[in-house]
Amino acid sequence: MLNLHEDLHVCCAAGSAEEALALMACQPDVAVVDLSLHSNSGLDLVRMLRQHYPRLAILVLSMHDETLFAERALRAGANGYLMKLEATEHIVNAIREVLAGNVYLSAAMHDKLARALKAPQRSRAGSIASLSEREFEVLHLIGLGFSTRQIAGKLNRSVKTIEAHQANIKEKLDIPNGKELMRFAIQWIESQ
Repeated sequence: MLNLHEDLHVCCAAGSAEEALALMACQPDVAVVDLSLHSNSGLDLVRMLRQHYPRLAILVLSMHDETLFAERALRAGANGYLMKLEATEHIVNAIREVLAGNVYLSAAMHDKLARALKAPQRSRAGSIASLSEREFEVLHLIGLGFSTRQIAGKLNRSVKTIEAHQANIKEKLDIPNGKELMRFAIQWIESQ
């Protein structure tokens, strides 16, 4: 679809973070990154791309809910976030926006971020906003029903590391045990 536009050309495509980094030799102007990669987190790839290619425009294209992941993608270094549900009608505009040096988000997400900036700062303790990027990913995967071992495999981390993240989440969110953490995570995912 992108190759149908005279000013756009897909120079390469990758299925993993490692492959994407290796293919950067084609010197693209923009990288379209999915958050769901086989071996790494898409947010990790965004961070690596931003670190090694500071001028590269990065657009995250994901099935994950924009209200949960767009701000984190921007913090990781992305220039925009587009949900796959909207991709067909908005991808060309989104790519052109990030290539122009602008931030691309849906109108609803722009409004949400603007309201958050205007609202008085509330205490971040005890809120999901207090979680690190990795803790947020772990909480999200718990809410989707993944076990500790499955999360470790998905994030390419040890079970002990995931257990440490879970302990940090429980402490930050004032959750007494693992069962309550799972209940909280599932309710949080369902409320989004």
